[in-house]
Amino acid sequence: MCETKRTLYLSNQGGNLEKRFEKRLALAYADLSDALRNAADFLVANPLDAVTRPLRTVSRNSGVSPAAFSRLAKALDYEDFEELREEMRDKIDRRVNNFAQRAEQLQKQHDDGQNRFIDIHFAACQSNLSNALASLDDKDLETCVEVLVNARKVLLLGALGSTGIVEYMSYMANFCTDNWRLANRMGTSLGGALSGLDERDALLIVTKPPFASNVIKSAKLAHQLGVFVIVITDTHACPALEYASISFVVAADSANFYSSYVTTLFLIETIIGMVVGRSGAAAQERIAEVELRSRQLAEVWSE
Repeated sequence: MCETKRTLYLSNQGGNLEKRFEKRLALAYADLSDALRNAADFLVANPLDAVTRPLRTVSRNSGVSPAAFSRLAKALDYEDFEELREEMRDKIDRRVNNFAQRAEQLQKQHDDGQNRFIDIHFAACQSNLSNALASLDDKDLETCVEVLVNARKVLLLGALGSTGIVEYMSYMANFCTDNWRLANRMGTSLGGALSGLDERDALLIVTKPPFASNVIKSAKLAHQLGVFVIVITDTHACPALEYASISFVVAADSANFYSSYVTTLFLIETIIGMVVGRSGAAAQERIAEVELRSRQLAEVWSE
């Protein structure tokens, strides 16, 4: 599969498009007007109010006109706002506070002698994983893995908090294939990594707020080059989604002052496992050779 434009990907799904509010919003968000974005942001941040209160109340609480919510529903290809609200009754993304506010909340919980942080964090991670399993689009996952298995080159890109995540993914992938590369490895040029890529290649991006500018720019450039762009993020407002061929918006709620990567790790480990499962004997031979070379170079402990 080498078509990389999001519209082409969606049109090839035979009319069986993803119906979840989150997916529709993620795909359309970049093209919405300010008024419709405000309406969408309110729905995401206040799902319970959105599905239980009358539209007039939702409008009053949000400061957005009822007409804007109706236009948002049409923009997301719903018949009306009521149909949108029905779809929203499933789990939807929730906006997270900024880092400083969340750190302040952590300190307040500690001072108040509330539940142990480890219990709170564990519950949040469990919820994120449950939401991920419930909302993960099997067709998107299958297509993602198929593209990665058949791509001429796979480039991995993450920055800031996502840097270590893509490095870990690269480490795992290099056991079973030799055509996956980190785009921003120390001492390398990001421009050089993107040079020469085309519709035969794939770029997998992991990015979460605050978004690194070079990651968003790379997504745009890769999209223009015809590269199949895979974006993993935790919010429908991620600017890179505009350039994604396939995207995964995974839950990252956390009691901590930063977004959790537990669900992201679960997803990338799932992707790597599926890639190995479909790579046949070549992957087995590659893994065996890597293990042999590691022992020869004494990279791993051996008694």
